[in-house]
Amino acid sequence: MVPKKPHALLLWMLVCSGGSTEAIEPISTSIAVGMAAALTGFLATYPNIFYYFNECCRPEWISLNKTGLQVDLDRKLFGQHIASRIILKAVSGFMSNDNPKKPLVLSLHGWTGTGKNFVSQLIADNVYKEGMDSSFVHIFTSELHFPHASQLETYKSQLQQWIKGNVTNCAHSMFIFDEMDKMHPGLIDSIKPYLDYYDKLDGVSYRKAIFIFLSNAGGESITQTALDFWKAGRDREEIELRDLETLLSLAVFNNKKSGLWHTSLIDKNLVDFFVPFLPLEYRHVVQCAMAEMIAKGFQPDPSVADQVARDVVYFPKTERVFSVKGCKTIESKLDYYI
Repeated sequence: MVPKKPHALLLWMLVCSGGSTEAIEPISTSIAVGMAAALTGFLATYPNIFYYFNECCRPEWISLNKTGLQVDLDRKLFGQHIASRIILKAVSGFMSNDNPKKPLVLSLHGWTGTGKNFVSQLIADNVYKEGMDSSFVHIFTSELHFPHASQLETYKSQLQQWIKGNVTNCAHSMFIFDEMDKMHPGLIDSIKPYLDYYDKLDGVSYRKAIFIFLSNAGGESITQTALDFWKAGRDREEIELRDLETLLSLAVFNNKKSGLWHTSLIDKNLVDFFVPFLPLEYRHVVQCAMAEMIAKGFQPDPSVADQVARDVVYFPKTERVFSVKGCKTIESKLDYYI
């Protein structure tokens, strides 16, 4: 990113203001006209000048790369045929709608290491030019941002202000709530109005925002369904969303240890999709190891990937079908074998 010169800074301010009259109200009409003329010539000389400025809430910085998202889901996310299909359709449908009726709300569920955080990253990478480093992507973790149950009312107020302030700054903001299973019950209900079918609340529209909830809650139901299919000799790719969605929403809604316990978000049907992440099998761990070798700049070696996958703990103990930690420890284990 090149440093902004005075005239570049002025242009950035005007461009990133989105044409808001409030942004230039203190400037006299004559000065504004003069600046506009000068900047028009400047832009004609440098047609790609936007890309040299700080991140703006504009299409140059925020727009869905649908092909990129599909390729990433196909090549980097393993063993999650249901999640891949839902994420692609939900995100692409939402981002292509210029006037959505409500924000996009996704609730991702499954055991650790199955790809929930990774999918959030893939969405950010293909919507925001700066990816997870974008100033419009916001991550909340329960134990870091909301550690004390005694401060629940304070957290509710803070959370409302954080979301309102960021959406006011950029309508296309993304909010990721990690560790929902550790969040204090009742806290997430404080943002229920922002997820509902309102045109505006206090002059702010939340309809173009994206909310993603990540949780281990419901993992038992997902794993049991996958195990039942395996015991019946059925392929995991036969598992459909309808086999899990209702079961999953009920399990999460009735889990007293979950931040979504008896939440109005579920009761009022404000969660667009409950996305199940299936437990990973040996073959998927091998794929993770191969992909990690490529990411580290090494030539992928199937024999090394096999060694890494064999070193992972599986369950049930006798059948050893599913990886206990998914692909979570693969990166560190590779350092031992390479």
